[in-house]
Amino acid sequence: MMRTMNVIDMDPLQQQRLRREAQHWLVRLTSGEATREDARAFSDWCARSQAHRRAFAESRRLWQRIGEAGSAETMPADNAPRYGRRAFLQRAVLGGVAACAGGVLLSRETAWWPGAADFETAVGEQRQVQLADVSVDMNTGTRLNADVSGADLAMLELLTGEAQIRARGAARQVLLRVQGGSVLAAAADFNVRADTGDVCVTCLQGSIVVDYRGENRTLAANRQLVFGADRLGRVHNADPQRVTAWQRQLLIFDDEPLSRVIAEINRYRPGRLVLMNDTLGRRRVQARFTLDQLPDVAQLISDAYGATLTRMPGGVVLLG
Repeated sequence: MMRTMNVIDMDPLQQQRLRREAQHWLVRLTSGEATREDARAFSDWCARSQAHRRAFAESRRLWQRIGEAGSAETMPADNAPRYGRRAFLQRAVLGGVAACAGGVLLSRETAWWPGAADFETAVGEQRQVQLADVSVDMNTGTRLNADVSGADLAMLELLTGEAQIRARGAARQVLLRVQGGSVLAAAADFNVRADTGDVCVTCLQGSIVVDYRGENRTLAANRQLVFGADRLGRVHNADPQRVTAWQRQLLIFDDEPLSRVIAEINRYRPGRLVLMNDTLGRRRVQARFTLDQLPDVAQLISDAYGATLTRMPGGVVLLG
């Protein structure tokens, strides 16, 4: 069994190098110039060992000690003290810890999604788009391109996020491209989610054909498959009420680990819930939330499981 690297396993030179790397990331994340590639690299860095993740815990303690420096920014200008370089760096670290906690980069021009899409939804936003005779419901954090100029074929491209496409009354076929695969439909409704690395396709009414890497499967109503990582998954049954719960402003969890519940909640709320306790993350959850409950969901989880809450800037909440 592979042993997890802890800080006590490191010699002084390794510890010093790790501290320098952590400082580098704090500076980079608060520079306002961080990119999507930086986000991936930072995530990989945190995943290397327990010692790397410990750098965040140390930053968290630092954040708690210097909290007064951040709150001083809310004072009236006439009463606010003048800060020197030391206090400026404290506030920079404060922002950096918030970015690290969320696992995201908080910058003015972070290149999460290169280029513009025809239709987009922000975090927590949902919208319906009518494209000639094709209706598209877009879930949170979704980007979609569309070309409905063809007489025989409406072409869509789901860049990221989740959407339900209704083509029952369409006089033509619908071709949806998504992450190297495609869905072909005529007189059908289907849901596609593409925000976790894999793509999940569910046929809700009619039938559709899913193609990926030269293989294809036909899905009838209430059937589902997942593709990605160079494989096209097997077809299995799906619960349409669960798949489309988001359209009724619901999140439904049936005996799922709390870590997965939090990941799903983070799709819909600004900021981020960060689970700091692996044991807590394995707790099984049976719950139903409405989207308008999400501002209070961290407190609900704390009350239900006795988790401690630490609220940080940027809507980041640590659950321990």
